[in-house]
Amino acid sequence: MSAVTHDVGADPTTGGVPPATTPDAPQPQWRLAVRAFSRDKWAVASLAVLVLVALAAIFAPLLTPYSPVAGDPVNRLAGIGTDGHLLGLDGQGRDIWTRLLYGGRNSLMVAVVPVLAVFPLALMIGLFAGYQRSRAGEVLMRVLDVLFAFPLVLLAIALSAVLGAGLGNVMLAIGITLIPYMARVAYTATVQESSKDYVEAARAYGANPLLLMFRELMPNVVVQLLVYATTLCGLMIVVASGLSFLGVGVIPPTPDWGIMTADGKNVLLEGIYHVATIPGLLILVVSLAFNLIGDGVRDALDPRKQTS
Repeated sequence: MSAVTHDVGADPTTGGVPPATTPDAPQPQWRLAVRAFSRDKWAVASLAVLVLVALAAIFAPLLTPYSPVAGDPVNRLAGIGTDGHLLGLDGQGRDIWTRLLYGGRNSLMVAVVPVLAVFPLALMIGLFAGYQRSRAGEVLMRVLDVLFAFPLVLLAIALSAVLGAGLGNVMLAIGITLIPYMARVAYTATVQESSKDYVEAARAYGANPLLLMFRELMPNVVVQLLVYATTLCGLMIVVASGLSFLGVGVIPPTPDWGIMTADGKNVLLEGIYHVATIPGLLILVVSLAFNLIGDGVRDALDPRKQTS
């Protein structure tokens, strides 16, 4: 009798024929977005910069032995590389590195907190006015258009002047300023999405209007508003610093990048540049990082970029 042999890797249940390879299961949308974002080197580098700045601000007491408000008048305006003071001292003898670390807390908070606070309100306003198309929604958008007509910076300055200086008032002024801008983006995105086929199909199927608005429309509107909000954080860094520079922002001697730049301008004519230049460069880098992250998020959420 002859022995029966089987090929290596053959499956006896299929008559000795290896099973066909099954196609890969579709990956979750968030995983595709993360992969697309990771391919953007500038966005990843910008995210790393923001994480480092945020961690440095949080753990400031561990990174410096000095007080952000107490100075050394004897060594005032000492330059970069001074013994014990890596980035030098300002006009009141305060360590610039220390004030940068502690100032990052206020500067990042003023930039991020108002955007996060206004986000859900602007989203609801845009969804309601853009989808319902009722008289109340139109009146609401026209009221916001009145605020939208004012330049963002001028409106922020006016509100800060009325509310008064201080960290809380600055965040409130910036938050009020952002409402018409973010609501307009949410409104436009809602109007655009409402005319697409998947919404028309849901209407034809008899979907509940509120369920359609929150389940079908809102995820797509949130994506567009999220991209805009990320870039707004970069702009708010500049706006908040400008308010402090003009004296209607954070109250001295509280450390803030805008206040540090304002202090440094007083000694520029004396040929002392590091006091204003260092915080100014940091404002530029952080605001640019927010904008690059916003571009990266926009591309990562684009289905065409995810499959390329």
